[in-house]
Amino acid sequence: MATITRSVSPAVARAAVLDDAHVGDIRGALGTISADDFAPRAGLPAKLKTLLAIVGPGLIVMCGDNDAGAFSTYGQAGQDYGTRLLWTLLLLVPVLYVNQEMVLRLGAVTGVGHARLILERFGKFWGAFSVIDLFILNALTIVTEFIGITLAAGYLGVPKLVAVALAAAVIIAAAFTGSFRRFERIAMTFCAGSLLLIPLALLTHPNVGQIAHGFVVPGLPGGSGQMATVMLLIIGIVGTTVAPWQLFFQQSYVIDKRITPRFMRYEKADLWIGIVIVVVGAAAVIGATAAAFAGTKGAGNFTDSAGIAHGIAAYAGRAAGVVFAVALLDASIIGAFAVSLSSAYAIGDVLGLKHSLHRGFRQAKGFYAIYAALIAGAATIVLIPGTPLGLLTEGVQALAGVLLPSATVYLLLLCNDRAVLGPWVNARKTTMFAATVVALLVALSVVLTASVLFPNITARQIIEILCACGVASAILGAWTLARARRAAGFGVGLPVDRASRDNWRMPPLAMLSKPVMSTSRKAGLTILRSYLAIAMILVVVRLFQMALAH
Repeated sequence: MATITRSVSPAVARAAVLDDAHVGDIRGALGTISADDFAPRAGLPAKLKTLLAIVGPGLIVMCGDNDAGAFSTYGQAGQDYGTRLLWTLLLLVPVLYVNQEMVLRLGAVTGVGHARLILERFGKFWGAFSVIDLFILNALTIVTEFIGITLAAGYLGVPKLVAVALAAAVIIAAAFTGSFRRFERIAMTFCAGSLLLIPLALLTHPNVGQIAHGFVVPGLPGGSGQMATVMLLIIGIVGTTVAPWQLFFQQSYVIDKRITPRFMRYEKADLWIGIVIVVVGAAAVIGATAAAFAGTKGAGNFTDSAGIAHGIAAYAGRAAGVVFAVALLDASIIGAFAVSLSSAYAIGDVLGLKHSLHRGFRQAKGFYAIYAALIAGAATIVLIPGTPLGLLTEGVQALAGVLLPSATVYLLLLCNDRAVLGPWVNARKTTMFAATVVALLVALSVVLTASVLFPNITARQIIEILCACGVASAILGAWTLARARRAAGFGVGLPVDRASRDNWRMPPLAMLSKPVMSTSRKAGLTILRSYLAIAMILVVVRLFQMALAH
């Protein structure tokens, strides 16, 4: 374990942190950094020790990203369409980085969780939409994690009740240790299990040429009449790879780990490590599944992750099926850790509860009760006979993709709020990229809406819709940028003094002046929320259509 205790400079002010447990030494799974350590990191050994102490938030959130829903979604992509949707993963890499870099910056600089910041800076009316979305979606997502646990356990021959009870006990016990370090060590151990996907790929021998082609040549498989299903799957891939819960989790976890702005470079490195693991793992699942089902009766007939395990075993042997099932079980547990903590952190933030893994149960009863209740509720639901597990898993991923534009809009606005981030506000290129991401996500939901209303839509018509959305977004973006340049304090187009920003922290929330919601911003948020509500309804309609078809 790496320990760093050098001290030169005075400690950074506590600023706006809402829980005093969030101030002190960084006690990570792999090292410690003293709170009064401000010495420069000279030489590779010192930098490596610092990275070992910091690593965790980015790695855990990304490994939690490849959860039970991801296994199901990626597996369906590989089983039904081979490697032809791999290009979506490559396009999502910069989206993953920019989104998560913004929230880690918010966490390190403000010391305040994502949910609390949204409510404070946008007001209860507007902030409630984002927070309520998170709570509902997270609760459903945790259910999908236990669905993954039951499917993996069923393949391995473990009774459902025993598997669910044991998994729930492990997940709850890991958080109830009263030690941040112990929790992170347990979580990191499960993160190491993500590497099981590498031997899975080796056992199934996927076609490397097809994988390379799938990564670099975009395509929309399926003919007329299948576009709605394909677009639902693509949005599911987006929703499971870049999920709203990740924004709330990483910001709060960075705060709970006591990471400050001066360690931003190390936290970015931690994030990149996690992103690489996500992409490699996703590609391994798609490649292995594509190889296992190519030319078989199962191709194009996805059922669930257990069906994938049986298909892989039939193709590459029992050992390969076991590796897949164990990896699924591991991924489901990591996902349950992360998503449950995301909700507990957010509710603690909003309600003013003490919410830190540094505290024991007696010191933070509300925080731990919320965490345990989410796990117990999800475990109970999956044990109810007749629950449509497969449909629920696919629906949650699609809903996450539909709701992501809203979460990203709030994130983008916060990262351009000078009162919140000061010298850490977005650079112009980051803002423009994030705005483009929002436009793309909205465009995808428009395509989904069109494909539900018109099931015989063609690939050409989809491209035309995307082009029309692109033109509309460009016009809206130019108008917004012009207004932003004229609006003092918005943070776009105005010079930012970034000198000595390593020691800048957001002042206490009570000291910040309330931002004024302009009429145009209110109108934009109203239009976005209204449209996304319609898109959500149509996703549910499409899922019911698929259920009836089966």
